[in-house]
Amino acid sequence: MSVYPLHTIESAPVQSQPVLQELQRSFGMVPNIAAKMSNSPVLINAFIGVFQRVHASSLTEPQIQTVLLTNAVTNASEWPVAFHTALALKEGVSHGDVDAIRHARLPEDTALAALSALARTLIEKRGRLSGPDQQRFLEAGFSAEQLLEVIAVVAASTITNYAASVTHPALEAQFEKFVWRAHAA
Repeated sequence: MSVYPLHTIESAPVQSQPVLQELQRSFGMVPNIAAKMSNSPVLINAFIGVFQRVHASSLTEPQIQTVLLTNAVTNASEWPVAFHTALALKEGVSHGDVDAIRHARLPEDTALAALSALARTLIEKRGRLSGPDQQRFLEAGFSAEQLLEVIAVVAASTITNYAASVTHPALEAQFEKFVWRAHAA
């Protein structure tokens, strides 16, 4: 048995159950990463709080998915790459742009490229953006507030990426066609 069981709504700690119920309503399923994260009510509740705020930001869903997918690739986190590939495509990010991100390249869409570059730079430089890093993002048409919103997306994504790396959730059948291996990037 894994140190981190794959919980159901019923088997999860009581304090984790509302989050799993919310994810069930949102996705029609409890993603395996959340089932693993629910072993810690502190982690799953912190995650959902940040995640809810991220999706209430001024960034569009395709933009958010671009950052989430970029983060997963940059952090070499396989489960989140498959999951966010599916969501990015569902949200209308082009196959070409998704493929570029999955191969650690920038999307062709200029706004998505600016988001992807910023996200990757935030992770690689551990948040220490230079003036030119920030200026490139702002020149792509984003605001200073949106740069800070990207930090929130990176924070939410980091929780998922690190939790996946520690707990090793199985990839659900519906995401198997988007399997990604860290060595492929």
